[in-house]
Amino acid sequence: MNLILLGPPGAGKGTQAKRLEERRGLVQLSTGDMLRAERASGTALGKKVQAIMDSGQLVSDEIMVDLIAARIDRLPKGQGFILDGFPRTQRQAEALDAMLAKKGLRLDYIIEMKVDESALVNRLAGRFSCTNCGASYHDVHHRPKHEDVCDVCGSRDFVRRPDDRPETVKARLKTYRELTAPILPYYRAKGVLRTVDGMAPIDRVAAEIESVLERPGAASNG
Repeated sequence: MNLILLGPPGAGKGTQAKRLEERRGLVQLSTGDMLRAERASGTALGKKVQAIMDSGQLVSDEIMVDLIAARIDRLPKGQGFILDGFPRTQRQAEALDAMLAKKGLRLDYIIEMKVDESALVNRLAGRFSCTNCGASYHDVHHRPKHEDVCDVCGSRDFVRRPDDRPETVKARLKTYRELTAPILPYYRAKGVLRTVDGMAPIDRVAAEIESVLERPGAASNG
C-alpha cells in the first residue's frame, strides 16, 4: 500500500505517518531526508544536488522524481511507503504517477487532513517546549502541572518555535493554499482522494485513516 498524506503545516501529517509506519509496516519517504542523504553520499547525483542547493536554487522536479525512484528501488520487495513533502504541484503529481507506472506501482490513497485554518493558527501559536528535554506543551491544551516547571525533567527553560508565530503560520497556510491545495482536484479525478478531519484528536484522526485503508475501492469522499 502506497500513500500520500496531504495537509497544511501543523495538520499532524508527521504524527500520523509515524503511526502508520508502526501499525502498517510502511516506510515514510521524506524528500527532505532524501535530499540531505543524497547530498552527503558523494555520488554523481549527490554532487549535482549539492551544487544546486549550495547555489540557492530549487532542485528540479526531474531530480526529485529520480531521488524518489532510487529510494523506492532500495525498499524490500512489496513494502509500501508514505510519501512526505512531494508532490506539491500538479506537474509533480503527474511526473510521480508516470515514474511509479514504469515500476508497476501506483498510489493507493491520497489522504487529505482537512483543517480549520483559524483554529490551526491558535493550536500552533500556543505550542512551546522544554529546552532541556524537548517535552511539548500548549498554552491552553497542555500546560505544565506546575507553572513554568517541566513535568518531565524539572527544567524552567522553555522555547517557542519561530515557525509557530501566528503571522508565520498564516503565511505558510497561504503558501499551501496557493501551491499545494490545487493538486487535490487532480487526485479527486483519479478516484484516490480521501478526506479526514485533521482537527480531531490524534487517536480519532488515526482511526479515520484506518477506516479509509480498510475500505478498498470505496468512493472518494473528498
